[in-house]
Amino acid sequence: MALPTQPPEAASSAPLALRDLLHEAVQQGASDVHIRAGAVPLLRVSGDLWPFDIPPLTAEQAQGLVLAAMPGERDRATFLEDLEADFAVNEPGVGRFRANAYWSRGGAAMVLRHVKESIPSFEDLGLPPTVHDLAGRTSGLILVCGPTGSGKTTTLAAMISHINASRRCHILTLEDPIEFLHNDQLATVSQRELHTDTLDFSRALRAALRQDPDVILVGEIRDVDTMRTALQAAETGHLVLASLHAKSVVDAVNRVIDIFPMEEQRQARATIAESLQGVLCQHLVSAASGTGRRMVLEVAVANPRVRDAIADPEKTSQLEDIVADGEYYGMRTFEQDAVRLVLAGEITVQEAEKVVPRAADLHVALRRAGYRESS
Repeated sequence: MALPTQPPEAASSAPLALRDLLHEAVQQGASDVHIRAGAVPLLRVSGDLWPFDIPPLTAEQAQGLVLAAMPGERDRATFLEDLEADFAVNEPGVGRFRANAYWSRGGAAMVLRHVKESIPSFEDLGLPPTVHDLAGRTSGLILVCGPTGSGKTTTLAAMISHINASRRCHILTLEDPIEFLHNDQLATVSQRELHTDTLDFSRALRAALRQDPDVILVGEIRDVDTMRTALQAAETGHLVLASLHAKSVVDAVNRVIDIFPMEEQRQARATIAESLQGVLCQHLVSAASGTGRRMVLEVAVANPRVRDAIADPEKTSQLEDIVADGEYYGMRTFEQDAVRLVLAGEITVQEAEKVVPRAADLHVALRRAGYRESS
């Protein structure tokens, strides 16, 4: 998909029906649709927001679109009472969307993210062989991290799809909402959605341990109870995959530890150091070709040095250097992956600067690798 040089061509006479807006979004290759009272609906294409060629939505139009998107009365009641709601939209013949509805300046608003029908492979996503190796583990905890919109759910879906196709086991997922649908292959897959199949994440995860799972996917680690149960499952012979909002491997480790009360953090460090198998942190940036986006990835694999750095608070700050030195184990930092992608012509230096912790270090690494910017 080429990066547009002008707004996507949505006809000015396009009706204000949700299906038509979503159909146009899919046709334009948009990742997200933004709807808000008082504003023109927007499409996110290759990372940039473009307006539909229609007038701004009235408060009544926006609220009508938001309520029309919600699959059931429970979601509508949650939205009206709690002022926000997460849900999934399945529009036959158009596609599936993950949605969040909220209020802005007293008017209804919503963002819908298009979920591709087919689950991409590791190769499609540009994931390294290390991810294939991690997905082959039979126990422990694997964290997939990054900011909102960085593709964490897609990476987790690719890992679940790989396990589903290669291992006779029971995969249990806890999601809010379900985005990718997994059909049984070698494995059997039970997918549970918050508010549809269960009322509470942590309760569902505790119940999962009695449902004979081999692999458990936790859509997001949100609280200490969920973290405790996930670690318990990882300790007792299950492979646990989970997403976490974190900007780097070091940040992910610190966030997992900080989720525990101070008096529990020493024991938590020991448990995490023992159970953790790997951490993936990812960002999406615009491709140099102008076609789509590319993933920049930081990977840590739990070898003895990594485990020691997690267990000892005095050494945790060394994790970035340990990851940088861990190429033999399949590890890489954001800087190392950004240099690789710049040298391959996949991304520009300007895009690489957006994801590395220190732009000056990136330029030094590029010069050492023989890169010379064209004048």
